[in-house]
Amino acid sequence: MAIQDIYPTALRLLGRPVLVVGGGPVAERRAKGLFDAGAKVTVVAPVATGNLRELAASGLLTWEPREYRTSDLDGVWFVQTATGASAVDTQVAADAEAQRIWCVNASDHEASAAWTPAVAVVDDVKIAINAGGDPRRAMALRNAVATALETGDLPLRRHRKPDAAGKTPAGSVALVGGGPGDSGLITVRGRRLLGQADVVVADRLGPRELLKELAPDVRVIKVGKTPGHHPVPQLEINRILVDEALKGNRVVRLKGGDPYVLGRGGEEAEFCRQNGVEVEVVSGVTSAISVPAAAGIPVTHRGLAKGFSVVTGHEELSEVPARPDHTVVLLMGVAQLRDSAAELAGSGLPLDTPVGIVENGYLPEQRVTIGTLGTIADQAEAVGVANPAVIVIGDVVRVSPFAPQHFKTADYSTITPNRPRVRSN
Repeated sequence: MAIQDIYPTALRLLGRPVLVVGGGPVAERRAKGLFDAGAKVTVVAPVATGNLRELAASGLLTWEPREYRTSDLDGVWFVQTATGASAVDTQVAADAEAQRIWCVNASDHEASAAWTPAVAVVDDVKIAINAGGDPRRAMALRNAVATALETGDLPLRRHRKPDAAGKTPAGSVALVGGGPGDSGLITVRGRRLLGQADVVVADRLGPRELLKELAPDVRVIKVGKTPGHHPVPQLEINRILVDEALKGNRVVRLKGGDPYVLGRGGEEAEFCRQNGVEVEVVSGVTSAISVPAAAGIPVTHRGLAKGFSVVTGHEELSEVPARPDHTVVLLMGVAQLRDSAAELAGSGLPLDTPVGIVENGYLPEQRVTIGTLGTIADQAEAVGVANPAVIVIGDVVRVSPFAPQHFKTADYSTITPNRPRVRSN
């Protein structure tokens, strides 16, 4: 049988009687697949696996514990043989052919009137692959295609909205953390949801390169904010998410970092739920940890820091432990850097505490500025430090490969961390 002899189609077997001849592991898999498709399954076999017996005992299928009879085909729409006995399978296939019933002959794929493909289900998409009668090849291809769909490398987006009896189908919102900006640092789940989106509501600091990969008819609504400039107020962003979802769209709110780390994701999720919109939150790689890592700065390090605090430069720092062994990470803190340094110094943090500023983490224009609590504000002004930037305050800055040699203590003078790669797209 040549591959050209195959006419791919999909059978809708809901409520239709089907027959499985055989009771071993293969028959079990085929019976389960047919049952999952909604068929009324009858298994004929003298002996059946434990799982088949349990399904029969629970009334989910019928098991006839005997040998096959031609009359078993009466009223059947589809047949699967899996006895392991070639003669029996051939007889079933011949009887089915005589009655014009489609039959899969597990013993002889060349002579079989129908083939069972390798199947995977991703979201509401069912993938079925035939590979010239080579089941292992079919499974390998199926797995590769399923993985590409799950990771967003293949388009999984709907173009025809499901019929909802004349009503607008329900939409949804996904709050997706895009990470620090590099397109390779979004999660697999986030990438997949982005590939399914009808509408993307995008922040300024998310992985903007991924927007270029969207289909031309995907609407992108840019709501990015800069310090002191919020062209789209948060309440308006909340309204956009709900309005688009109520129109039946799959909406992705693409945010930088993590939606729940100083990203107002909690407010957006709450607003969606209050308005009856299904919402999913997909965690992202928060810039509070990942951007320092891009400069070789861990927020905790054995012997240097056991804990850390993440705050914005707009908040009071009086409650933060003023110790070099407790790392302070400032987000959106460039404009208030001088005041923040003074406040921490006033709380007792030594002026020689190391401070690192990482601008545009993981992007080609990444820049690292390192100083001390007493000098960093002047250094930042001198070189023109600007947002987006993450400020790290504490002894952990000594570990960075960008730190000057005199920052190294005696215990850490021999440490030579790997210089992190700066990714570009």
